[in-house]
Amino acid sequence: MAMEVTQILLNAQAVDGALRKQAEENLKQFQEQNLPSFLYSLAGELANDEKPAESRKLAGLILKNALDAKEQHRKIELVQRWLSLDPTLKAQIKALLLRTLSSPSVDARSTVSQVIAKVAGIELPHKQWPELIGSLLSNVHQLPAPTRQATLETLGYICEEVSPDVVDQDHVNKILTAVVQGMNSTEENNDVRLAAVRALYNALGFAQANFSNDMERDYIMRIVCETTLSPDVKIRRAAFECLVAISSTYYEKLAPYIQDIFNITAKAVKEDEEQVALQAIEFWSSICDEEIDILEEYGGDFSADSDIPCFYFIKQALSFLVPMLLETLLKQDEDQDQDEGAWNIAMAGGTCLGLVARTVGDDIVPLVMPFIQENISKPDWRQREAATYAFGSILEGPSPEKLEPLVTMALNFMLTALMKDPSNHVKDTTAWTLGRMFEFLHGTALDTPIITPANCQQIVTVLIQSMKDVPNVAEKACGALYFLAQGYEDAGSASSPLTPYFQDIVQALLTVTHREDAVESRLRTAAYEALNEVVRCSNDETAPMVVQLAPLIMLELHNTLENQKVSSDERQNELQGLLCGCLQVIIQKLGSSEPTKYHFMQYADQIMALFLKVFASRSATAHEEAMLAIGALAYATGPDFAKYMTEFYKYLEMGLQNFEDYQVCAITVGVVGDVCRALEEKILPYCDGIMTQLLKDLSSNQLHRSVKPPIFSCFGDIALAIGENFEKYLLYAMPMLQSAAELSAHTSGADDDMTEYTNSLRNGILEAYSGIFQGFKGSPKTQLLMPYAPHVLQFLDSLYMEKDMDDVVTKTAIGVLGDLADTLGSSAGPLIQQSVSSKDFLKECLSSDDHLIKESAEWAKLAISRAISF
Repeated sequence: MAMEVTQILLNAQAVDGALRKQAEENLKQFQEQNLPSFLYSLAGELANDEKPAESRKLAGLILKNALDAKEQHRKIELVQRWLSLDPTLKAQIKALLLRTLSSPSVDARSTVSQVIAKVAGIELPHKQWPELIGSLLSNVHQLPAPTRQATLETLGYICEEVSPDVVDQDHVNKILTAVVQGMNSTEENNDVRLAAVRALYNALGFAQANFSNDMERDYIMRIVCETTLSPDVKIRRAAFECLVAISSTYYEKLAPYIQDIFNITAKAVKEDEEQVALQAIEFWSSICDEEIDILEEYGGDFSADSDIPCFYFIKQALSFLVPMLLETLLKQDEDQDQDEGAWNIAMAGGTCLGLVARTVGDDIVPLVMPFIQENISKPDWRQREAATYAFGSILEGPSPEKLEPLVTMALNFMLTALMKDPSNHVKDTTAWTLGRMFEFLHGTALDTPIITPANCQQIVTVLIQSMKDVPNVAEKACGALYFLAQGYEDAGSASSPLTPYFQDIVQALLTVTHREDAVESRLRTAAYEALNEVVRCSNDETAPMVVQLAPLIMLELHNTLENQKVSSDERQNELQGLLCGCLQVIIQKLGSSEPTKYHFMQYADQIMALFLKVFASRSATAHEEAMLAIGALAYATGPDFAKYMTEFYKYLEMGLQNFEDYQVCAITVGVVGDVCRALEEKILPYCDGIMTQLLKDLSSNQLHRSVKPPIFSCFGDIALAIGENFEKYLLYAMPMLQSAAELSAHTSGADDDMTEYTNSLRNGILEAYSGIFQGFKGSPKTQLLMPYAPHVLQFLDSLYMEKDMDDVVTKTAIGVLGDLADTLGSSAGPLIQQSVSSKDFLKECLSSDDHLIKESAEWAKLAISRAISF
C-alpha cells in the first residue's frame, strides 16, 4: 500500500470525479485497516523530497487532520488514538517530521511546521517529547535560512497550540531569546525575520516572567519597536501586530515606552502603507479598550484594592492623538459606502475616535468641534463626509449636558444634508449620524428632549423620504428610525409624538421591504428591524393599526411558503426568518393587554399553521425565528395553546434533537419552558417524551456546552408545571443535577469565558432545584425530596465558599435556600441550621446593595424562621 500512496494522494486531487472518489475510498480503507502504517506512510511522503509537491501537501493535511478536529468530542478521540500508538512508531514519525523542516520545498516546510505543532499539542501536556524544544532551538542557530525560518514558524505554532504552563520557564527563555534574535536587524534574511516576529506574537502569553523583568522587557520592547522600521512591509505590519497584542496583554507595563510608541505609530499613520497604518491605529484602539474596561470595572474609583490602575494613556496623548485621527478621516475610498465589508484607514480612524470619546468623555468635544465647523460645508465631499463622521463618532461617551446643545444645533443641518447633499457618501454618513443622535441623546430619561412635537414631523418626513434613496442610504435611514422609535419605549401609555405618523411610517417600511434592490444589501433586514421596533415601542392608541398589520405580514409569510414550492433559495429562507420575527413582535405586543389580545385571537390558528409550515423548510435561521414566535404565541394564548400540541410536538422533538444547529436546540429548550408556563398541568401527556430527550441531550458529548444550562432550568419549568407528577423523573434528573453541581462548584484558575459559562451552568442547576421544590410545595409527596436536601445545601455552601458567583447566581442561590425551607418545612430544620448558607451567606445577602438579592434574602429568612420555629 505504501508504494502506491503517492498515486492515491494524487488521484484524490484529480479532476475526474470517479477517480477522486475511488482514491478517497482507498485512503479511508488504509486508515481504518492499519492506522500506524497509514500515518507512517503519510509522514514518509511529506518528508521525501523526490515526491511531487501535490501529494506531499495533501499527506501533510491528512496527517494534521488525524491529530486535531474542531468538535471537542472528536478532538478527544484523536488525542487518545495518537497517545495509544506504539512509542517506537511515533518516534519514527516524529523523526521524519523534524527532518522535513530542512526540506528545500517551501510548501513541505510550512505544512510540517503545523503538523509538528499538533503533535506537540498532544504530547507536551502529557510530559512526552521533552527533547522537542531543545532540538528545534538547535536548528535556529546555525542552519541555512529556510530551515531557520521553518523552525521559528514551528515554535510560533507550538506556542499557539499549548498553554503556557506546559513549557518550563527555562525553555520559554530560550524560545524568546531565539525569536528576538531572529527579529534583530542583523538577521539578513527577511523570511526568517518575518517568521520570528510572528512567533513572538504567538509566544507573548508565555512571557509573563520576562515582561516582569525590567531588563528583559526593555530589550524585547526595543527590538519590537526597531522592527516596526524594517524596510519590508510585511515585517513592519507584523511588528505593529505584536505591539497591539502587547497593549492588551501587558497594558500595565507600557508606561516607559508609550511616548516612543506614539511617535512610531504617528509616523506610520501619516506615511506608511495602509496595511501598516491600520495596525498602528489599532494599537490606540486597543489601549482605549483596556482603559474603558478598567474605568467601567472600577467606576473611576482606584482604591487600594485595584490591582490594575488606569494609566490614562489616552487622556495624556489626547491633544496629539485626536488631530492624527481626524486627518485619517479625509482618506476615504471612493465607493466605500457601497461596500459592506469595507475597512480602510478612514474607517479605522473614525472607529478609534469613537473609542477615544468613550474613554475620555467630555474632554474630546472641544478638540473635534473646530474640525467639524471648518469642514462641514466645504465644496469637497470628502471634507463634508469627514466632518459628519467625526460628529457621529463622538456622540457616545461625553455627557448629554455637553452634547445636547450641539446636537440641537446640528439636527436641522443634518436633516437638510440628508435630503439635499449631492454626495451619496455624505448622505450615508449623515443618516448614520442621525441614528447615533437618536440612540444616545434621545429618550424619556433626558431633561431637554432634542425631539419635540415641533420638529418630529420634519424628522419623520425626511427619514421616510430617505428610505426611497439608494440602498445604503435607505438602510441607514431605517436604522435612524429604529432608534427614533426606541427612544419612546418607556413613555408608557403617554402619547408619543410618533403616534400621528404611525401609519405612514409602517406603510413606508413595508414599501421598502418590497424594493427590488432591497435584497442586495442589508436594506430589507434593516427595514424589518425598524418595523419591529416601531411596533414594540408603540402605545395603546396605535394598537388597532398593529391588529391590522398582523394579516398583512401573515400573507407575506404565506407567499414565501408558496414560492418555496416552486424554487427554494437562501433569500426566501432569510425572508421567512424576518417575517416570523416580525410576527413574534406583533404577538408579544397584542398579547400583552386584554383588549388587543381579544382582537388578535382570531388569527392565532392561522398563524400557528404558518409557523408549522416553516419547519418544513431547510433553513436553521427560519426555524429559530419560528420557534421563538411559537414561544411568544404560547405565552399569549395560555392554556388554549393545548390544541396545537399534537401537531407541534413532533417539531419540538426535532428541535431538541438538533445537535448540528445547536442554537435551534437551545431556543427549543427555551420554548419548552414557555409552553410549560402556558399549559401548566396540561403539558403532562408530553413530558415523558420531552424529559427523555432532555436527558439524552445532557449525556451527549456532541451537543454544544452552551445548551446545557437552559436544559437544567427547563427541568425546573417542567416541575413547576406538573408539580408532584415530576416524581417519576426525580431518579433521573436529580443525579444529573448532582454531578453537574459538583463540577460547577469548584472553578479555581478558570479563564473569564469558563467562569461565565460556569456561572450560567450554576444558575441553570439552581433554577431546576427551585422549580422542583416549588412544584412539590403543599403536596403529600414533599418527603420524596428529603434525601436530596443535604446535597442541595452542600452545593449552596460550596458556592458561597468559592466566592466567585455573579449577582444572578447569588440571587437564585439564596432563593433556592428559601424554596427548600418553604417546601420541606420543619423536617429540614436541623439540616438548614447546620449549613453555612443559612447564616453567613444569608447575612451577606440581606445587606446586599442589589435590591433583587436583598428581596430574595428577606423571603429566604422568613421561610427559614418558619421551618426552624416548629
